[in-house]
Amino acid sequence: MPSRQGDAAFQLQETTGDGILMQRLKKTVVMVGMMGAGKTAVGTALARVLSVDFLDSDDEITKAASRSIPEIFERDGEPFFRARETEVLARLLRGAPCILSTGGGAFLAATNRALIRESGISVWLRADLDLLWQRVRHKTTRPLLRTANPRETLRALYEARVPLYSEADLVVDSIADLSVEAMAHRVAEALVQRPDVLERQ
Repeated sequence: MPSRQGDAAFQLQETTGDGILMQRLKKTVVMVGMMGAGKTAVGTALARVLSVDFLDSDDEITKAASRSIPEIFERDGEPFFRARETEVLARLLRGAPCILSTGGGAFLAATNRALIRESGISVWLRADLDLLWQRVRHKTTRPLLRTANPRETLRALYEARVPLYSEADLVVDSIADLSVEAMAHRVAEALVQRPDVLERQ
């Protein structure tokens, strides 16, 4: 894909040398994965590392609807939310290259995967079920886990979604004892291997 206006330049310390090389982000990096994988936290840190903007598709949906995601689910239902999610994703992908965090269900839709494949690059933050449960079990903002047995619900979601997440362009394992900043650098190191995403200056 040709470079778009608004491409963001940043400096990244190469792990194999002492020199700092200029790189240009050519495509939006879309963070995908389960709730609790760290997409927002790691994505925010990654945006700082790369000196680009960070956007969150869920935040953009709530701004447009003037309601929280649990309220949207309760009032309008999940199909309505998913339709708005696709609209927001398409709009954000048309913008300047950035780091974009998506909701856990966004990558499940074939339409969304095609949008991301055409205009960006997907990075799956892969985390095991125990780590995910540890991170989300006390959250009250996860509408899909408002069930009689949220641990079992999470397991069912995990098993259904992993085959689709595996279609992501890159996979970076989420490690429990690594800091958010260290995880961000792991993702950056994976991106450096893709010259179609990071252009050396």
